[in-house]
Amino acid sequence: YDQSIIAYGNSEGMQELREALPAYYAKYGLNVDAEDILITTGGSEALQFAFMTLCDPYDEIIIPEPYYTNVSSFAHSAMVDLVPVTSNMEEEFSLPDISAFEQKISRKTGAILLCSPNNPTGHVYTKDELLQLLNLCKKHDLFLIVDEVYREFCYDGKEFTSVLSFEEFSDRVICVDSFSKRYSMCGARIGALVSKNKEVLENALKLSQARLCPPDIEQVVALAA
Repeated sequence: YDQSIIAYGNSEGMQELREALPAYYAKYGLNVDAEDILITTGGSEALQFAFMTLCDPYDEIIIPEPYYTNVSSFAHSAMVDLVPVTSNMEEEFSLPDISAFEQKISRKTGAILLCSPNNPTGHVYTKDELLQLLNLCKKHDLFLIVDEVYREFCYDGKEFTSVLSFEEFSDRVICVDSFSKRYSMCGARIGALVSKNKEVLENALKLSQARLCPPDIEQVVALAA
């Protein structure tokens, strides 16, 4: 990386980084192309872009609680209302009964949001739990957003399942990713929004163009990682 001027980069992220990431996802058996990836300023921006792309002002996102506190800030800044479904410590914060989610769905619902492995509960959503939600999303024409930034942190024999592995539901799936946790580079602020839905990516790109580009030097660090 030898540049005398650190100029504005591509709004969708450095091409070299986008082309390198599919090899990482392939380790998990995932079929991801560079064109499925939008580089963001941390996973936080990927979440906010997902909210703003899928929802009109005052639309709703259903989310199991407890959830990462800043998700509320991202939703508030996107003018989106979070609708919680409570998970219980006595049940190890597993997915609440699917009927509890269905009861919360209204004409304003744009998506369901998970974090897996979950911050703060630590729950790793199983293949069956994800499939239940995907079928519900298909039934009601919703998206499923899954924050997977902790995918490397599975313990006690828990097995991680990526939402990207359900190719038959790929048109309604958005994965939020980040370099922060797995490479201990939280301050670098490099994340990704990953989806096979081209319309979602095209509209998220408009938001990316409005903020010009993700950090350039930090993308070089991410590429090295």
